[in-house]
Amino acid sequence: MPPKTKKAALADMLENLSKCDFDKFCSRLLDRREEPRVRRRQVEGKNFLQIADVLVSTFTEAGAVKVAVELLECANCGQEVEELVEVIAGLDSKPGTSDNKHFVDKHRIQLIERVSHMEPILDRLLEKGVLQEEAYNKIRALPTSQQKMRELYSGCLKAGAASKAIFYDILLKFEEFLIDDLKTNH
Repeated sequence: MPPKTKKAALADMLENLSKCDFDKFCSRLLDRREEPRVRRRQVEGKNFLQIADVLVSTFTEAGAVKVAVELLECANCGQEVEELVEVIAGLDSKPGTSDNKHFVDKHRIQLIERVSHMEPILDRLLEKGVLQEEAYNKIRALPTSQQKMRELYSGCLKAGAASKAIFYDILLKFEEFLIDDLKTNH
């Protein structure tokens, strides 16, 4: 049964890490220099459920996911990042809607109109293998962010849930306030 909350998704992800990767995750959590910071006593000797609690109570649910993704990437846990992002994206697409679309599909028009940090987004899509070099160069040559977004939707974002999940993860990093606004106001 899939998790019903982001906190449960975080706990599941942490439970599935190897002991070594869990230890790396906790170590990187303690090494974070950005505020708010997590204290050693909040982490040492704690299990995956307690660490999920610490993440959510320190960073809020949305912030905890963003921090977890950053820490997993630092620990070279790419598969876990993709799985977590896919689960979270599923939670963010509100069940009960008639078509149960992915977040990036439901908010296509708003994303096309409002995404502005295209260069780093395109760089990450290329790095993650969602975009190929030729498509990357073609999209970068387009003059406006709106045209670049339309081209993404007509190309690589048609590939399926995995490419959309990676795109969503990248949007969380570079368009955090936009994503938060779309989640709460649309």
